Amino acid sequence: MEMYIATYAIDVAALIYLIGVLKSSAALNIYRKKPFMIGIILTLIVIASESVTVFVANGGPSLRSINVLCNIIGFTLAPIIPLVIAYVFDGRILRKHKLLFIPSLVNAVAAISSPLSKLIFYVDANNHYFRENYYFIFIAVYYINLLLLIISTLEVGKKYNYPIKNKLVALAFFTIIGTSIQLQFPTSYSTWHCVTLALLLYFLLLSEFDSSFDTLSGFYNRAAFDKTIKDMPASKAFSFIIIDINDFKSFNDTYGHDYGDNLIRKVAEIIRKSFNRHYTCYRFGGDEFSIISNETDQKKIENQLKIMIDNIADMRESGTPLPTVSYGYRIFNGEDELDFHEILQQADKQMYHFKMIHKADAEK
Repeated sequence: MEMYIATYAIDVAALIYLIGVLKSSAALNIYRKKPFMIGIILTLIVIASESVTVFVANGGPSLRSINVLCNIIGFTLAPIIPLVIAYVFDGRILRKHKLLFIPSLVNAVAAISSPLSKLIFYVDANNHYFRENYYFIFIAVYYINLLLLIISTLEVGKKYNYPIKNKLVALAFFTIIGTSIQLQFPTSYSTWHCVTLALLLYFLLLSEFDSSFDTLSGFYNRAAFDKTIKDMPASKAFSFIIIDINDFKSFNDTYGHDYGDNLIRKVAEIIRKSFNRHYTCYRFGGDEFSIISNETDQKKIENQLKIMIDNIADMRESGTPLPTVSYGYRIFNGEDELDFHEILQQADKQMYHFKMIHKADAEK
């Protein structure tokens, strides 16, 4: 028993440390911190409850009520933790689809009524614990919520074209195996050691994800761009687009820096609306944006660029003081030796040629 209590103490210490790191983290999005904190606190409560059940299991009938209460807490809260972490990834899923809470509510009712109904568990008059015939309710709800966590994370990765899938699958596999051990062997008490480690890994994964974004435009930042280029396979065909806001300094000087920041947001919003999910957008720096895509059909790329130009024109015609943009692009077929610096220079040269034409037209 002392060994189990010691390992629980290690889990608690690790989670308390994670709370401290979470509070001081500048990498994690501020909107994720509260639900992540709730997930950690729920885990601490469940660990405390399970450790108490281990401690009182060998006690007499006088400790039965404590054993029953702690089992109710553990069985009720445990399946909610994956749901909370799913909310950390994308809170809109649970806000829009409140029916997803029904399995957890069913499990909670079954757990709370178990001391009388013997649905999930039972503690007899001599303080002996038993799993009952409907224990599968708890298992099913736990895995349903874990599956929801996986789906929500994959959806976020898909939405932002973020290479998160392999990391998530590995982490989910680790969590499922770790929790399944205790489901098969009740005295192994491995579940919450696994969950504690999974929370630490989820924090690292989310911090990496959130630190990849530019706060002003909502696009990936330059560091994420550099990492993408570094990790890009030499034989993979792709297209590269660079976009620059024309006369940005003039707008900045005329309307002020706050408007300049707002201008970057508006242009970024138009770019995001104009390009489909096959195009990954970055804020390259200042008033420049770049896009990397697996699309190599020139006509399709130019069609997407035309949509962007038309959307900007529509907003200008609606009365919004908005500049035009210049762009350049290059397509890499994957057959030649990859030299991204050369591709960047070629796209940049085309963009500045476009800019000079715009400037000449404006002066006429």
